Amino acid sequence: MKAFFVGLLIVLAVFILSGIGFLLLPLIFVLGLLLRFIASILFIFLSIWLLGKFVIFVWENWVRK
Repeated sequence: MKAFFVGLLIVLAVFILSGIGFLLLPLIFVLGLLLRFIASILFIFLSIWLLGKFVIFVWENWVRK
């Protein structure tokens, strides 16, 4: 009888956690889109910064010669 109640408790826990996960699905989707947007903005800023560093490096080496 004890094993039955432990099994029942596990099944109920799985149902509850899967229900919570199903309800959180839209939030996870929106957070994924937000993370993609933030990563793309950071990539653009990093690319512009690296381009500036490269231009300064080339300019300084060209002026020295």
